[in-house]
Amino acid sequence: MHWFALTVKPRHEKAVTEHLSARSLEAYAPVYRERRRWSDRVKTVELPLFPRYVFCRFSFADRLKVIGMPSVQSVVGFGGEPVPVPDEEIDAVRMLVGSGLAVAPWHYLRIGQRVRICEGPLSGLEGILAREKSGYRVVINVELLQRGVAVEIDRNFVGTIDGAQLVLACTS
Repeated sequence: MHWFALTVKPRHEKAVTEHLSARSLEAYAPVYRERRRWSDRVKTVELPLFPRYVFCRFSFADRLKVIGMPSVQSVVGFGGEPVPVPDEEIDAVRMLVGSGLAVAPWHYLRIGQRVRICEGPLSGLEGILAREKSGYRVVINVELLQRGVAVEIDRNFVGTIDGAQLVLACTS
């Protein structure tokens, strides 16, 4: 059984996840929190980290059952064939979301310094270092969707993977 990315109707991520779970399929639609301002109040809302996508673990034989579910439009793939999402990418996204740190959607990055987080709750995680204003972010990509997730990180927690010194090197 592999993880696959499903495209779903706009704003149907939660409903699709519930439908899949009701059919005993493992589904994951990661969310992040964002403060939204209305004219009379400010509220923290949960939004999908990957709008219009839900991850689901299923076997090739179950694909027709998954595609036939309400609000599911397709399984992401190439040439008409579904392409699995590597377990490591799903695990990395789960680790980011579960870390308690502020996560947010981020532009997919092809270039940039690959880094490894050396300390803190995300120790061992690898990603791409990006600079934004006065802080640093580590971006984890989901290659198949060409999307990324960013987390703010103290630059002292990050070391390079390729050996070129960008910030503090990992000591482990």
